[in-house]
Amino acid sequence: MPLSFFLGTKLKPKPPLVLKPFTTFFFSTNTTTTPTIPLITNTLLKQCKTLIQAKLVHQQILVQGLADMATYLIGTYIACEAPMHATKVLERLVPSQPTVYWWNALIRHAVRLGFLEDVLGLYRKMQRFGWKPDHYTFPFVFKACGNLPSFRRGASVHAVVCANGFESNVFVCNAMVAMYGRCGMLDDAHQVFDELCVRGIGDVVSWNSIVAAYVQGGNKKNALKMFTRMADDHRICPDVVSIVNILPACASLSAWLQGKEIHGFAVRNGLVEDVFVGNAVVDMYAKCGMMDEANKVFERMMVKDVVSWNAMVTGYSQIGRFEDALALFEKMREEKIELNVVTWSAVIAGYAQRDHGYEALDVFRQMQCCGSEPNVVTLVSLLSGCASVGTLLHGKETHCYAIKRILNVDGNDPGDDLMIINGLIDMYAKCKSVKVARMMFDSIATKEKNVVTWTVMIGGYAQHGEANDALELFSKMLGQEIFIKPNAFTIACALMACSRLAALRLGKQIHCYVLRNQYESMVVFVANCLVDMYSKSGDVDAAQVVFDNMKQRNAVSWTSLMTGYGMHGCGEDALRVFDEMRRAGWMPDGVTFVVVLYACSHTGMVEKGMKYFNSMSDEYGVDPGVEHYACMVDLLGRAGRLDEALKLIEGMPMEPTPIVWVALLSACRLHPNIELGEHAANRLLELESENDGSYTLLSNIYANARRWKDVARIRSLMRHTRIKKRPGCSWVEGKKGTAAFFVGDRSHPLSQQIYKILGDLILRIKAMGYVPETSFALHDVDDEEKGDLLFEHSEKLALAYGILTSPAGAPIRITKNLRVCGDCHTAICYISMIIDHEIILRDSSRFHHIKKGSCSCKGYW
Repeated sequence: MPLSFFLGTKLKPKPPLVLKPFTTFFFSTNTTTTPTIPLITNTLLKQCKTLIQAKLVHQQILVQGLADMATYLIGTYIACEAPMHATKVLERLVPSQPTVYWWNALIRHAVRLGFLEDVLGLYRKMQRFGWKPDHYTFPFVFKACGNLPSFRRGASVHAVVCANGFESNVFVCNAMVAMYGRCGMLDDAHQVFDELCVRGIGDVVSWNSIVAAYVQGGNKKNALKMFTRMADDHRICPDVVSIVNILPACASLSAWLQGKEIHGFAVRNGLVEDVFVGNAVVDMYAKCGMMDEANKVFERMMVKDVVSWNAMVTGYSQIGRFEDALALFEKMREEKIELNVVTWSAVIAGYAQRDHGYEALDVFRQMQCCGSEPNVVTLVSLLSGCASVGTLLHGKETHCYAIKRILNVDGNDPGDDLMIINGLIDMYAKCKSVKVARMMFDSIATKEKNVVTWTVMIGGYAQHGEANDALELFSKMLGQEIFIKPNAFTIACALMACSRLAALRLGKQIHCYVLRNQYESMVVFVANCLVDMYSKSGDVDAAQVVFDNMKQRNAVSWTSLMTGYGMHGCGEDALRVFDEMRRAGWMPDGVTFVVVLYACSHTGMVEKGMKYFNSMSDEYGVDPGVEHYACMVDLLGRAGRLDEALKLIEGMPMEPTPIVWVALLSACRLHPNIELGEHAANRLLELESENDGSYTLLSNIYANARRWKDVARIRSLMRHTRIKKRPGCSWVEGKKGTAAFFVGDRSHPLSQQIYKILGDLILRIKAMGYVPETSFALHDVDDEEKGDLLFEHSEKLALAYGILTSPAGAPIRITKNLRVCGDCHTAICYISMIIDHEIILRDSSRFHHIKKGSCSCKGYW
């Protein structure tokens, strides 16, 4: 074969080459003559360690005309990481079936390095130069298509497979199943798998491929079904890969029983000794919350790696067993086991999930001191920790770190950037920098936002009093051209916003959406949110129906329903639910007793409340906390037993917090006691409470006693300390949406009609015996002017609008951001005897169901 074949040009004869001194590694020399050029052999080619050495040998092959060494030269170039040179040599060979091996070697090399587009380029090039792919070529090409992923190109290669008669080759078909699975085309993957089975050529790899396809595609239930079929097939015996494939699916579904069966199979077949199987079993038990079982497997593992330890640390962290997680973490340090980014991230995430943000920050500092580089998961967990404790400064520092190390870095995965930005939106929203969070949200292109982006912003609004903005954004999410389906967390945030606004109509619409999309069958917390929404929107009967239809319940389910009954003044029903909870095997905790005492307080069940309070520690093992003492002060105060309330405060085993003194101050407003009210107010000032309600209560106590100078002093103090009294606002659902009113509000288009209806109603109820309670007009003016001021209160305006716009007999639902005014409560009770509507009034403390002159509160408000 002529040398021009190798060089691509016509060569002139050249004199023998004189080699430079550094080539003596390959060529024998003596000290007096020119180096001797030996015959090039395969052994000599294998000794090449660098590209320069390979080129020198290539040169000698050309000079000596050793055409038969060309194929060995290709292998040398590949070994020297010079695939381009190997390709150039290969292109000049005459196509033959044996030399397809070298194309396969080049393609395999590109797959190993992750150069997936190069794989497809080599595949096309080999065909263009006349080589035909064989059954070793296609598996590598399918792997590249799957990893890209590129369904279109994978399907075209599938067509070539069929055209060339390789559709019955098990290796090719297995690779095809895996490719379709990685491209998310599960139906195509299953079709190829079924064809394998029909031909009777399927093997354990075929089953592993289809199971892996379902796991990767998120269809864990079908993955378990396919594994069960595989295990039932006597011709197939699951191997290590089979076990490692299926256990993560069990973990995702919390299918611990199936996981345990698979563990047993691995033990019986001697597979559990494999470290990968052991790790998968530990991880499955850990993610199912069965840490004792996970620990038994972990302790019996003869060989452990860092993955084994990480699975245990992560498992302990996620279920809140921090002492065990930290003990294992320290043991890793003692045994000098490498702490990788997964280990650190697991500990940080564990602290963050349990709202221990400062501890998460401490672990992050240790991680930096050890020189370990944080990844996206680390930073997202750290931001969650900052959000949990509201430390905005540390959140901003993390934001700066993310900008320098991850965000907008060339070659970075856009998905990683979005994860960080979602974490930042969540952090800023929970740290009450909602405007910054919204700016970041708006900076993301609509097509790039995912369901988490929308959820963290909606949740940020809902949790921090911007419920209208939350629902507006939720509506915008559903109306996007690029539809993103809300997940269960999005639904929960939207329902939370409805609860804050008592927006029953919107809440019902979301409930319908939930039923159509079967959210309640997936997660219990969606049903809990529905119970809470109906309770706080004035329909506790609907809350009971949702509760009764729940397939699963947790402690929050029971507590939410009890809270609802308590808010509506149905104390007996709340205690009935409490007894049912105990009979169902649920142990009441501190939160449960807060709800029980709250229900007793709002229905005047003083003796029962005291009985439950006194039995908390002895019968239920729950030590009363400051919130329980606050409930008891409220309970005694509403009943007028102020001396007992003060005595209880003085006997508290901990320092009273502002909430306790506010409860006492409120009681002093209800049962006028200026001296005790001043004492409570002074204690609040010592605690530097910035609650405007405390100042307002004391001002009201002085106003009732007509001590106007003291009223002026309190208001001056509020101005000096820059504490602003929240304006009273009431809103009511009408035919065309919700209307909101402030005191004296005349901005509504129907304002003239509203005031006319209200004026007529006031005249009629005065004739029935209503006398304005001027003590609630807290200004130093005469009684006639006070009556005019009371006439314009927001709850009366909201009621007039409700009467004007509601169908006959329909309930009128009013919500007020503060406690309802005493005069308004009395006036509305009178008005309810005239109109054919039930009036459901929710204030900041409870619900009032007013009908035919009586209220459900029975005076306990």
